[in-house]
Amino acid sequence: MYCTIAEARDAGTTGTDAEVTAWIEAAQDRITQYTRQVFEPTILGMVVDVGAGGVALLPRRVRTITSVTPVGVPDTPALPSSSYVVTSSSVLGQVDAVRLRVGGWNDLVAGAESYNGGWLGLWERSGATQVRVDGEFGYDTVPLLVARACALLAADLQAATEPDDPDAPDDGLSVDDEGNNVAITPDNADDTADDDGRPTTGSPRVDKLLAGFMNLPPVLEGV
Repeated sequence: MYCTIAEARDAGTTGTDAEVTAWIEAAQDRITQYTRQVFEPTILGMVVDVGAGGVALLPRRVRTITSVTPVGVPDTPALPSSSYVVTSSSVLGQVDAVRLRVGGWNDLVAGAESYNGGWLGLWERSGATQVRVDGEFGYDTVPLLVARACALLAADLQAATEPDDPDAPDDGLSVDDEGNNVAITPDNADDTADDDGRPTTGSPRVDKLLAGFMNLPPVLEGV
């Protein structure tokens, strides 16, 4: 989990250990959706487009890649590890991607024989535009700010679902001189997007903590 039960309790989450864990998991899912990233080692499989120059950009931080397989091409085997290069954003200046060099050959695989153009020939003739990439993705350890964000968001999500106190004044309702109820929208109301249409976790303070971890689509020059 992105934070401990104790950290979530310190941030204001209440209930049994199981209940607190459920709120942590809800916060974790919201953070993953917001940042487009996972912050602990996670086994994933994903289908991605292969762009210019044979570059397949991956939407999560790469740890290890176990297989790369062309999509939509029956009976095409997974590509050998010698036929592609993996890069990871864990290395400063790199992006998460599989670069399909597609070198070498295998005379035991139909279409990938040395006399038939090897893996490069097989790939070019396949007409595939996507690959399925399986492996382990995510950060080695959960960053401190992400752990704090998860704890705070777990508390915020729980608080947002709590029933109103019947004895407390209703700040969202007003009564005019004739006794008619007039709804008032609170100034601090949160939604899935802010006033500018940008995505949000629903908690401005959590958004600020996660600002440096947004997995924005990279721009590659020359590919």
